[in-house]
Amino acid sequence: MKIAVAGDHAGFALKNLIVAQLELEGHEALDLGAYNAERSDYPDFAKLVGEAVQQGRVERGILVCGSGVGASVAANKVRGIRACVCHDTYSAHQGVEHDDMNILVLGSRVIGVELAYELIHAFLSAKFNQGARYIERLKKIEAMEKGS
Repeated sequence: MKIAVAGDHAGFALKNLIVAQLELEGHEALDLGAYNAERSDYPDFAKLVGEAVQQGRVERGILVCGSGVGASVAANKVRGIRACVCHDTYSAHQGVEHDDMNILVLGSRVIGVELAYELIHAFLSAKFNQGARYIERLKKIEAMEKGS
């Protein structure tokens, strides 16, 4: 799977570990920064990952910031993006299965490396359930994005 990955200065170290782990597992990781630990702003990286997913250049995205909250809020401003901060495996897979979540957001100051890997595995191995109620909910979200 091709996955866009990015993180701000707080997520820099974990983002690098995630990129290496994804490649080790046979995924293609598109590293969109940050490329150093100097101060950077999570909205910039959320936009890059969100647009990569939106444009179909990647199948899914992963964002890392200190808590995960800021990057999640910012990513959801990109039309068609359904990003969520997840710190438990149930939410990481259920968000895909029921809500077609396309970006996983992690808080580097909240979770450790091994849990991050487990969350990513749960996120990437999950498939959207094509049930009528889930599709209807997505249509409502799309209408909200259009201002309806």
